[in-house]
Amino acid sequence: MDKNQIREIIAKRSAKELKDGDVVNLGIGLPTLVANYVPKNVHVILQSENGLLGMGGSPEQGKEDPTLINAGGGFITVLPGASSFDSATSFAIIRGGHVDVTILGALQVDEKGNLANWMIPGKKTPGMGGAMDLLVGARLVILAMEHTAGDTKKILKQCTLPLTAAGQVNKIITEMGVMEITPDGIVLKEIHPEFTIEQIQHATEAELIVGEDLKQMAV
Repeated sequence: MDKNQIREIIAKRSAKELKDGDVVNLGIGLPTLVANYVPKNVHVILQSENGLLGMGGSPEQGKEDPTLINAGGGFITVLPGASSFDSATSFAIIRGGHVDVTILGALQVDEKGNLANWMIPGKKTPGMGGAMDLLVGARLVILAMEHTAGDTKKILKQCTLPLTAAGQVNKIITEMGVMEITPDGIVLKEIHPEFTIEQIQHATEAELIVGEDLKQMAV
């Protein structure tokens, strides 16, 4: 499984979490791919921190509009009825609890639902952006992330990097499976058919709880 396949699996599965009528914010990087896989029978409103409601998927190559970008500077499209506004209004939407779902990336996440996704000490830091606001403002927080970074585990017993927010993550979706954060720990709810429970646990520092209703991951 190459990197592009991994990213596609994660984005496709993450898109299945979205429900008709949801206002959704997609973080930079891998989460932006989710916009390309929203089911056709599901109508969601994509919001971007730089001031946009009604974002569409990625434009075709050669048809990029330099005036249409997401919060990470990537090219986007807009859907009929889209609206743009200043970033203060955009953050008022987030902080006011009007975002139903946010899908973010992660450097680290732990069994308490703590997330670190904005800096590695000693390396250049672009800034936290809207992640902190989204984590506490959105009703549902989903991480769309590769399970490991090379040989480095990212799903930990306790984060070691500076936190973006504490105890706010609800669900983790990786190429290996789907996990939920519960008061008892991380519950493995779905498993990708190419992996075993033992392989997933080996790639995870936190002790996984295998759900009684464990099923094959929808990919």
